Amino acid sequence: MNQIASHDLDQRCINTARVLSIDMSEKAHSGHPGLPLGAAPMAYTLWDRILRHNPANPRWANRDRFVLSAGHGCELLYSLLHLTGYKISIDDLQNFRQWGSKTTGHPEYDPDLGIEATTGPLGQGIAMAVGMAAAEAHLAARFNREGFPVVDHFTFVLAGDGDLMEGISSEAASLAGTLQLGKLIVLYDDNHVSLDATTDHVFTEDRCGRFRAFGWHVISVPDGNDTEAIERAIHEAKAETQKPSLIAVRTHIGYGSPLHDSPKVHGEPMGPENVRATKQFFGWDLPPFTVPADVETHYRQAIPRGTALETEWTALLGRYSEKYPDLSRQLKDMIDGVVPANWESGLPSFSPSEGAISTRDASGKTMNAIAAALPGFIGGSADLAGSNRTTLKGLGDFGFVDNQGRNIHFGVREHAMAAMVNGIACHGGLIPFGATFFNFSDYLRPSLRLAALMGVHSTFVFTHDSIGLGQDGPTHQPIEHLTSLRAMPGLTVFRPADGNETAAAWRVAIGLRGPSVLVLTRQALPVLDPKQYSVSEGVAKGAYVLVDEPHPDLVLVATGSEVQLALEAGRVLAKSGVRTRVISMPSWELFEKQSAEYRDSVLPVNVPTLAIEAGATLCWYKWVGRTGDVIGLDHFGASAPGEVVMDKLGFNVDNVVKRALRLVHQKIAPATAAA
Repeated sequence: MNQIASHDLDQRCINTARVLSIDMSEKAHSGHPGLPLGAAPMAYTLWDRILRHNPANPRWANRDRFVLSAGHGCELLYSLLHLTGYKISIDDLQNFRQWGSKTTGHPEYDPDLGIEATTGPLGQGIAMAVGMAAAEAHLAARFNREGFPVVDHFTFVLAGDGDLMEGISSEAASLAGTLQLGKLIVLYDDNHVSLDATTDHVFTEDRCGRFRAFGWHVISVPDGNDTEAIERAIHEAKAETQKPSLIAVRTHIGYGSPLHDSPKVHGEPMGPENVRATKQFFGWDLPPFTVPADVETHYRQAIPRGTALETEWTALLGRYSEKYPDLSRQLKDMIDGVVPANWESGLPSFSPSEGAISTRDASGKTMNAIAAALPGFIGGSADLAGSNRTTLKGLGDFGFVDNQGRNIHFGVREHAMAAMVNGIACHGGLIPFGATFFNFSDYLRPSLRLAALMGVHSTFVFTHDSIGLGQDGPTHQPIEHLTSLRAMPGLTVFRPADGNETAAAWRVAIGLRGPSVLVLTRQALPVLDPKQYSVSEGVAKGAYVLVDEPHPDLVLVATGSEVQLALEAGRVLAKSGVRTRVISMPSWELFEKQSAEYRDSVLPVNVPTLAIEAGATLCWYKWVGRTGDVIGLDHFGASAPGEVVMDKLGFNVDNVVKRALRLVHQKIAPATAAA
């Protein structure tokens, strides 16, 4: 094919992606056509000439990752996925933003469709991509050998002005530069327009200078339609192995439309007249959702090209397996998510004779046992590893000196940390965790929500779980956080009562394959004797009976550090003749998944129930009912030694007994009156 014909076909391919995108938003009467019109040339250049992927096997382990951080422009991604042969049909494009469609209003994680991450909340895609690049760097350092680059791929991002405005992107980009993640490349759709206005109203800083200061390699492409310049820039970025790269491509939102360079084309359909004018500009006279035959043939070359790339890699992996059989076996198991048989046999068990232990300390011991058993276990803390007890001892620090290390130092970057953990989980091959103080979960909540929405295997360790931490005061004492996280669909929250519940919670969290949160104490707690209590089985069911009474007058239910308070109060009540059942409820979500028969066997119907938890009371009425009671906190805490704060705010035996007796008497009085 001569150069002129080739250029003409490239332009038709670009325009096909553009037109499909505006057809989608027009048919849906909803969408974001502006970005696809402006960014299509750079996206086409990447997907057609650079990206190593296989539409016939979207989960090929050594594929390049592509993350559309500017997820509002998902029409462009769906068009490219359809055109290159992924399992997104023309019918799927026509059902954009409709009930049950694969083509949702923002990309939702589905590796089988080629969607590497859920994006839309701006900045998340960049931060998750940093996690993906970190995962690639770590696996490459551990498994590659001379002549055998079995882990060798890039992570590409398409981001917009909004992504770069969000604080999470700055957190993540700063760390990416520090870690020298040279196989991360961000294509910046520099179109100077956001939803409300042009960026000269809100975003006048030197963006390229900022990324250079972060330690990035920065390239500028002055014309977003110059595919040759874009291709040269990407190759230059790939050649820079010591720094992540930002390629600032000067584009024009809504290119080719009457709304060119206008905020009006950002977030709503253009309307029939503007669509007609736009198609006329591109010389397009075909019906909506039409793909010219030569364009389809060209795009679908991605399938044989990707199959050949994967076949080449598979052959390399075969030779690697012959020379390094143990490494090959371990890599395959990690990629496939296979954990060693009986891996949990090395988890610690704690004895009352050993004395009290904080659940954060118990978690630290458990995590180190997990790391010894699961080679893919990796993570770190937002500059609090010593306080969170999350250091994996003897396993090194991940960074530009040695990417084999399994301790990631995230710095004081809670939000970027959580998104990176999600990115590592999306990448595959590793089981990641991130940690901080529980109160600071507010800083990373959007990423926690995305972990739940995607259903990825991210684990978050939150220590200093209540007013019991004491003298740091209300700024560090979580109150509403448990209730807030329990309201999040798809997230499993654990608040264990002692060391053995903590170890059991970790065992369950590793097996869940979805996101989990462990909420842990700083203060030491007495150990529940596993010979006396069915701790392991009880945690797996979310709630279980510690002290039983076949026909109780009262039920005390508690979580975390308050379980000991419930046990003490139960003993006092028993001495006064009140038959008291005591329940530990480490995970509401797991308890809700049990049968109705099991739930009723633990929390009997029509028995007065008093819940005890150092947090907001709002959701507890689900379990205690309208006639029950909750000892909790619906106001902020105070600065004083932890035991003083707990006592002053009502978390003491006297108050529990008083409130319990009031419940029992309320139950007796109506019955007596009725008789």
